[in-house]
Amino acid sequence: MKAKEFDAIFDAGKNVTTHLDLAKTRRGGQEIKRVNVDFPVWMLNSLDKEAGRLGITRQAVVKVLVAQHFHAVM
Repeated sequence: MKAKEFDAIFDAGKNVTTHLDLAKTRRGGQEIKRVNVDFPVWMLNSLDKEAGRLGITRQAVVKVLVAQHFHAVM
């Protein structure tokens, strides 16, 4: 399908998703990059305790805390 055809379908308010390959779509800015961080043992113990209290993983606790910090700062 040519771009003009796609645009015409979209501009007509019709569903264009049937013309897209959504299998490999990603939200912009959501790419994952692995990082390694060293924490002191006392901090890991606190993270594990909080993770247990919330019923989530240690990694999820770290992500939530970092996200909260940046949301509060920005």
